[in-house]
Parts: sequence; structure tokens; C-alpha cells
Amino acid sequence: MGIGTITALSPADERAGDILRLRREIGRMQRRRSEDPVLPVPPPLRDLLPGGGLQTGAVYSVSPSPSLIFALMSAVSQRGGWCAAVGMPTLGMEAAAAHGIDLSRLILVPSPGERWLAVASALAEVVPLIAIHPTSAVRDAEAARLAARLRDRGCTLLTTSPWPQGEGLISLHDPHWEGLGEGWGLLSDRTVTVTAQTRQTPRPQSLRVQLPGGLGGIEAVPGEPVAGGSLPTHPSWAVA
Repeated sequence: MGIGTITALSPADERAGDILRLRREIGRMQRRRSEDPVLPVPPPLRDLLPGGGLQTGAVYSVSPSPSLIFALMSAVSQRGGWCAAVGMPTLGMEAAAAHGIDLSRLILVPSPGERWLAVASALAEVVPLIAIHPTSAVRDAEAARLAARLRDRGCTLLTTSPWPQGEGLISLHDPHWEGLGEGWGLLSDRTVTVTAQTRQTPRPQSLRVQLPGGLGGIEAVPGEPVAGGSLPTHPSWAVA
């Protein structure tokens, strides 16, 4: 199983063997723990989060939106860090590349089944940023064990499900596409609202951005300041 290019673990029945192979590859990577208090995010999103980034060793619940997940991964990847996506078999690599993600440092585990928690725990040893779509609810004791691993290794987890004692919520909503007229045109870019609420900033903060923008990544919308907002009532928010 090569990690020099995009790494995809088999969704076959022998998931236990997949975990063992993953652990062997992780042993070769030997990532040194980062001492940075936050992971970087793209400039348009910095004002939404305390410290201008994602807190290391923390868990954030996010909208199950590939474009939002790629946007949150992009700055880490562009700085040379590894990223991983677990339980997301439909992610598009062309879209990932458009966000500036280094595909040679992107690990994919499309179908971990019920072993998604073990996969996340193993990846936390060497990957600074993991996005995961859990296939089952996490129990408090399991969440606490994984949280300890994340803090110890300085790894940040983005989950599309509610999470006990998570650091915050990041949602994508109110999309508006550009480029279509009355019965004609071609979709070009999309303006959305991104809202963040964290332990340090309990009042939701919102910002309109282009996601994707004209070049495929995330772009600021001129004249759109950060403002107070409100989060959708359930974390399975908007997609796309």
C-alpha cells in the first residue's frame, strides 16, 4: 500500500487487515508532534476562528460539505502537512486539487465500516488533520479516549456528526450560485455563508465567501465583514 500518492484503503471485508497495514505505514511516516497552537486555515476564514485557525488536539463538528472540508484542509496541505478523509467515498480529487490540496499527502479511507474510530485513532499518530464521516454514534468513553490521543499528538479532527465535548461547530449554509440566467447560462461560482461557534467564541460568527470561487477554491467576498449569526439547528446542515 503506497503512501507516495493518494492512499486508499480497501473497503473489502478484511478491515482488520486494513487497520494493521495502516498502522505499518504510519510507523514509517513518524510525524513529529507539532507545537503550534492552531492549524492554519485559508485567509477568508481566519477571522471566524480564535487564533486564526483550528485548535490542535480538538474536535470540530462541520457540515458534511466536501467543499468546506477541502477548504479547511487546504492551508494545512499547502504548508506540507498530511490530511486524511475517512468514510467519504465520493470525495472528488479534481475538487481537492482545485483547493490546492497536495494529493500526494492526502490519505483516503473510503469505507472503514464500524472500525472508523480505530482508523481515526491510528491516523492521529501521524496526520495533523483528519476529516471523518462516522458510521455510528460515538460513546462518551470512546470520545474521551480519542480526545486524549488527539491532544497528545496535536491532531485535529473534523467530524460530520455531533461530538461529545467538541471544540466547536463550523457550518455552511445559504448557498447562492452565479452564472445562470432565465433558462440559460453555466454555473460559475457559489456564494455561501460559513458560520463558526467555538468554546472561546460562543456567539456564532458568520461570513459570506465564494466556495467554490472562480478558480475552484475559497475566495473572500469584497465588503462582507464578519458578523454575529446563528447556526442551523442540526449539524447535518447544508451539503455540496
